[in-house]
Amino acid sequence: GPVPVVVSARDEGALRALAAGLVPVAEEHGVASVAAGLASRAVFEHRAVVVDGVAGLRALAGGGESPGLVRGVASQVARPVLVFPGQGSQWAGMGARLLAECPVFAERVAECAGALGRFVDVDVVGVLRSGVVPERAEVVQPVLWAVMVGLAETWRWLGVEPAAVIGHSQGEIAAAVVSGALSLADGAAVVALRSRALGALSGSGAMASIAAPAEQVDDLLSRY
Repeated sequence: GPVPVVVSARDEGALRALAAGLVPVAEEHGVASVAAGLASRAVFEHRAVVVDGVAGLRALAGGGESPGLVRGVASQVARPVLVFPGQGSQWAGMGARLLAECPVFAERVAECAGALGRFVDVDVVGVLRSGVVPERAEVVQPVLWAVMVGLAETWRWLGVEPAAVIGHSQGEIAAAVVSGALSLADGAAVVALRSRALGALSGSGAMASIAAPAEQVDDLLSRY
């Protein structure tokens, strides 16, 4: 299918000049190679996305338009917010391909696994490569946390620096690590010990969130 080539520069003239310089590179090495190289560059105010290859780059260089060209100017460069989920977001095969193909992701997950190893007997990398969906809290929560921290590192390696991070449950712990509020070792301790405590309660009780004052909750619980 079409390969999107994302071109950006500080002004219109620089955008056209960049597109002109990319034409011979795309002709020699292919559009996909050019697109991959541009993916790690900074994003500036003037932007264009070419989806019809060399022809689109030529049109952009000449200041013209083509059916496969989308252009835009932003008053400021927006930065994304990373949102990390809690338990239930796991799926079979998550992270397995990235472990095999992305060294940055694999290295960060290995660091998370090493930090977790002080507290829980969970083979994080083995679980991810197994293709089996983890369900027990003391397994799935540390594994999900490691995947989220690894993904954030991968996004940063690709040039995506978040403006903010937020999360729920172990995702909140991942967000704290990604933001620097917690060290990797401290984040591993929190997620591992927390998940171990939840695992110990499994089958013997339930968890609930009650939107009521503490005094009212105490009264509700008194019968138990």
